[in-house]
Amino acid sequence: MRGGEKVLECLCELYPQSDIFTLLHIPGSVSPVIENKTIYTSFLQKFPLIKEHYRTYLPLFPLAIESFRIESYDLVISSSHCVAKGIITPPSTLHVCYSHTPMRYVWEHYHTYFGKGKKGIATRTLMNVFAHYLRMWDVSSSDRVDYFISNSYNVANRIKKYYRRTAKVIHPPVDCSLFTLPDKHKEGDYYLIVSAFAPYKRIDIAIEAFGKLGLPLVIIGGGQEEKQIKSMAKNNIKYLGWQPGEALKDYYRNCKALIFPGVEDFGIVPLEVQACGKPVIAFAKGGVLETVNGVYPDAKQEQTTNPTGVFFTEQTTESLMKAVEYFEKNKNIFDASRIRKHAERFDREVFKAKFKRYIDEVLILQQNTIS
Repeated sequence: MRGGEKVLECLCELYPQSDIFTLLHIPGSVSPVIENKTIYTSFLQKFPLIKEHYRTYLPLFPLAIESFRIESYDLVISSSHCVAKGIITPPSTLHVCYSHTPMRYVWEHYHTYFGKGKKGIATRTLMNVFAHYLRMWDVSSSDRVDYFISNSYNVANRIKKYYRRTAKVIHPPVDCSLFTLPDKHKEGDYYLIVSAFAPYKRIDIAIEAFGKLGLPLVIIGGGQEEKQIKSMAKNNIKYLGWQPGEALKDYYRNCKALIFPGVEDFGIVPLEVQACGKPVIAFAKGGVLETVNGVYPDAKQEQTTNPTGVFFTEQTTESLMKAVEYFEKNKNIFDASRIRKHAERFDREVFKAKFKRYIDEVLILQQNTIS
C-alpha cells in the first residue's frame, strides 16, 4: 500500500462506522479493511479509460468531488492530495482535512507532469488554460476545511504558503510490526532504491553515481520513465520491477542502505527500511529531514548523535557519490537496533493515538462553539 492508503486504513480502524467517498475505485486494489467499507464513487467511475488515464480528466476533478451529497454526517475527514478537501459539507458538519500535499499537479510539480516533452502539445495547451482555474479552485476550496492536519512540516509550510492556513502536523503511519531486523551475521552487499520511476524521483543521478562507483545497486519499481532509466544502467545495476510485500521486506533487510535521491512530501519507504534497521542515504530536502537522523559528509558543524542515515546537500551525481563513499568508510557508526527504535516513533499505533486525540479536541471545540 502507498502512504495515503495506509493513512486511510488507520482511519477506517479508528472510525469503523464510517463510509468512504472517492472519485473512483478499482475493486481489489486496496486492503480488505478499506474494501469492506461502504464506498461511494463519483460520475468519473463510468468514464472510458479513467483508470489508465485519470490525469487526463484532472479539470473535472473539482466538479466530481462537489457532486457528492454529504448531509447526514457530524464529522467529515478528507484524506487529500488533490481535490478531496473540496467536498461540500453542511454548515453544522465538522470538516478536518488530512493533507498529504496541496494539489501537486498544478503547484510545485506542474512542469514535471505537464512541461515540454512530458505530454502531447494538445494536452499541454489545455493544461495551460485549466491550470490557472485549478489553482484558483484549490485555494478557494481550502476555506471549506475547518481544520488542517498535514503529514509533515514540509507540507504544513506549503499549506501556509498557498492557502494561508495553519496545519497540525501528524506524521503518517508505518506498521513496524511487519518489519524485522536483519540477521546479525549477514551483511548486505547491495544498495537499494524502491521508487516509482517519475522525473522528480531523480533516479537518474543514482544510476550515474553507481555507474561511476561500480557498486551494486538494486532498483525496485516502475513507471513512466522506465525505458529511459533502464537505458542508462550499467552491469552493476539490477532492475526487478515492483515486488510483493514479503520479497520487498527481504530486500530491505539485506541491503547495505536505501538510496533516496528525490524530494518527497514525507516518504514512507525510508521509514520502512529503517524499521528493518537499515540506514538511508538521502538528498537533504523534504520529508526525510523529519524522518531520518542524518549525518553530513565533511560537515563543519557538530554532527548528530545516533545517526540513522547520511544526507547529501546537492541533488547531483557528485554529491551522492560523496555520501556513499562516506557511508562505506563509516558503517560502524550505524546501529541496527537504534535505527529500528527511531522508526518506531512513527508506528501506526502512535499515529492512531495522535490522530484520535486531535479529532476529539476539535470536536469539543466545535460543540462549545455551537453551544
